Amino acid sequence: MKITAIKPYPVWVGHRNQLIVKIETDEGIFGWGESGLSGREKAVVGALEHYAQILVGKDPMQIGHIWQLLYRSQYFEGGRVLTAAQSAIDIALHDIKGKALGVPVYELLGGKHRNVIPTFASTGGITDDGNETIEQAKALMARGWKSIRFFPAAWGGPDNIFEPRESIGKTAKFLIRAREELGDEVVLGIDYHHRLSVAETASFCQKMPSGTLDFLEEPIRDETPEAYESLRTLTDVPFAIGEEFASKWQFLPYIERGIHQYNRLDLCNVGGFTEAMKVAGWSEAHYVDLMPHNPLGPICTAATIHFSAATANFFALEVRANATDLYAGTPTADLFPLMPMLDGAVYPVPTAPGLGIEINEDKLTEKSFQFWEAPKLYRRDGSVTNW
Repeated sequence: MKITAIKPYPVWVGHRNQLIVKIETDEGIFGWGESGLSGREKAVVGALEHYAQILVGKDPMQIGHIWQLLYRSQYFEGGRVLTAAQSAIDIALHDIKGKALGVPVYELLGGKHRNVIPTFASTGGITDDGNETIEQAKALMARGWKSIRFFPAAWGGPDNIFEPRESIGKTAKFLIRAREELGDEVVLGIDYHHRLSVAETASFCQKMPSGTLDFLEEPIRDETPEAYESLRTLTDVPFAIGEEFASKWQFLPYIERGIHQYNRLDLCNVGGFTEAMKVAGWSEAHYVDLMPHNPLGPICTAATIHFSAATANFFALEVRANATDLYAGTPTADLFPLMPMLDGAVYPVPTAPGLGIEINEDKLTEKSFQFWEAPKLYRRDGSVTNW
């Protein structure tokens, strides 16, 4: 079997773009992948077009060899654009190999550890009085979710202003209330989307009794592990970090130094299954649980379900709370006639060969790319802050 084509499809799905990648072979078997670098899809398309010149004619079954070939084929290895491209390729190659062998992808990764994949769901941003957010959380619990994530108060309104000190007091007060009203059995976390400093994060955590939060996601930027080490000494709240990491090397200092407790690994950014399984092994050896990042489309969801099934140290997979009906009547529903669907608050582990998804290729060509940018946030003094 030989690779004959690599086809990137940056398509608009109603609220932003998805970069879907198809790899074709001379035996008629094809695979699907997805890139995770949202908002920079055109850059990844350029990398994929370059990689196609290297891969056409290669054996798609040699997945590990191909990963090394792509990573080592230039002097300037890695980076988010290149590993996002490699992620999509790696996922598609696993889809091909699973189909060729007649097995689900998780069988290529050592077999499944579980029959269903637990998920965690999120509310919207914390409302002014918190009442609506509490009701959202109770509704999620009623539907079966045992792990719930919040987004902070003052998340960024129509004026795109975000002031950390205006947010942390309101958010801490709400979280104390949420723990009291929702009980001790539910896992509660919050995602600050790297919008705080070390001092601001420490102040935030110190405003709450110990045990209020089960995890704090991405409170500060991740480029400097030493900053997180400093923060680790100032709070006992478990950290969930890693959704932006684009290689196993970025995870390494966090795992080896015991900085965090949950890996927010993104299969579509880290380098696909090949890299993700290495990170999973290191994490298991250091008792760090996997909490995969999954904000993208059905291909990312399907791939992460297979990865989650095949790893021992798995906690929960990110999901949008209304994922059972999220795509009804939307462009995504037209694109994916067969895709993962929730059963309550879990995903059943699939049994079909490969990833177990189907795509309507006619619809792919109908949905053209549209320019999209993440919101730009500012402080009240006019300076730029993180989204």
